[in-house]
Amino acid sequence: MPRTTGTTFSAQQLETRYRNSFGRAAGYLPKNRAALDAWLEDFSRGVHERRARNAIVRRRSVDDLARLIERDGIVRMYVSLMIDKANELHPDAKHRVNDIPDLLDHLDCIVTSTPEYHPQGDPDRNFFPLSSLFVYMMMTEPGYAVFRDQGFNRALLGILREWCAHLDSDDSQEVVNRTDGWLSPAAWDELGLDQFRIDPDDPHGGFPSYNAFFHRELKDDARPIDGDPNVVVSANDGRVVRIRRNIEHRDEQFWAKGQLYSLADMLDGSDLTDSFIGGDVFQSFLSGGDYHRWHAPVTGVVRSARVVEALMFTELEGVEEPNAGTQSQVYGASVNTRGLVFIEAPAPIGMVCVMPLGMTEISSVTLTVRPGDQVTKGDQLGYFSYGGSSMCLLFQKGAIGEFLVPDNTTGDMEKGDPIKVNAGIARTTGRA
Repeated sequence: MPRTTGTTFSAQQLETRYRNSFGRAAGYLPKNRAALDAWLEDFSRGVHERRARNAIVRRRSVDDLARLIERDGIVRMYVSLMIDKANELHPDAKHRVNDIPDLLDHLDCIVTSTPEYHPQGDPDRNFFPLSSLFVYMMMTEPGYAVFRDQGFNRALLGILREWCAHLDSDDSQEVVNRTDGWLSPAAWDELGLDQFRIDPDDPHGGFPSYNAFFHRELKDDARPIDGDPNVVVSANDGRVVRIRRNIEHRDEQFWAKGQLYSLADMLDGSDLTDSFIGGDVFQSFLSGGDYHRWHAPVTGVVRSARVVEALMFTELEGVEEPNAGTQSQVYGASVNTRGLVFIEAPAPIGMVCVMPLGMTEISSVTLTVRPGDQVTKGDQLGYFSYGGSSMCLLFQKGAIGEFLVPDNTTGDMEKGDPIKVNAGIARTTGRA
């Protein structure tokens, strides 16, 4: 899609851009754009009604963003233009974000909101308020720029952390109930909750908060570990996004459509980067309903473990092909907030990097291992709190003889082969 300046998208361009956006491709946004527009109008109406009653409380993190916008004229210009251009994309909306103070009020309301369960097919089903709030803004040229601005990104990270704190608190527990909430019969069937540790005697299932439910733990026998020493197992539940072999140290086109993986950018300049030149990348995607803890794909010693704080709400600019959502995930492997857990396994596997990627909403990556830890295949390494997420596994050249699941050649994330944590995804060469 061409970059926009003073013009708006045609109706068909807008529909195409929305259909191929990462949020819709990932299932974070409604399939039908009319449902998104209805949600945005309803949410904005509620914000405006609360403001009329002086019922909006300015949150500390939102106040930090307000101060950044006030003192940084470039950010202020981009945010103002972003809002104006986004409104040009849906000019008939009666309730919307009108200006910067209005955007701040919307963010104040989101910080204390909790995702409510709605069954599949319910037109009100929308679990990702920030993705919904930002979707039109991210389609504009100033939107592409401001969501990549480091200062704006840091301020947004503060807002996401404050929202995460709310979702970690007992104020968020009320949506985890057995009547119409996340433990209701419909949710139980949809999410396969019989596989998870849930207290049958507690009305909230033993979950003190929404996030406690979101990164709920599996029962011990729910994901048996493939015990073959020559088999590498999946670190997570999800679907295959892309498998690439013979990856390069640096690909200057990682940001472009059809891009490849760029090790130097993905691994944030790690001293271990050269270990993976010519090796393989296995990327998968976790939907909102998937199990959100991740485990060791191999047995070995953790040599390094850290989180790279980076971008969250960003996707490739100007992509309108049907596989745009997949392309944005590959791009996100080089620029998004991510964990880097390096595990040294016995030959022939050698060094493996487990890279959980935070995408949209919380982008919260929590590590539960430290350098020096001995891990056995299947041991927990960490988890995601609420939000979108992806996972890359990186292998050294010659470590993998064959992958046991097919590459996703469709470009459609929903059509990638399903994978389960602890199940085999690759076989080693078997040569030490």
